[in-house]
Amino acid sequence: MTKLLSLLSLLALTLLAGGCLAPPAYTPVERYQQIGRNWDYEGQQAVEDWDHIALLRPASRLTIWSVR
Repeated sequence: MTKLLSLLSLLALTLLAGGCLAPPAYTPVERYQQIGRNWDYEGQQAVEDWDHIALLRPASRLTIWSVR
């Protein structure tokens, strides 16, 4: 029983100390900044799509198509 407990604790320490659970390329702050930028862009796209559907204004710089 003690061998199993010590093996599990060693395995848990290895996972936590080795960084296996963290994203490999970015720090948490950088990751949250990326997520924030993505949410901002998606929000702008949603507003633009709604304005296009409701014919409130023409497409803005977010559109890749030439509509003029």
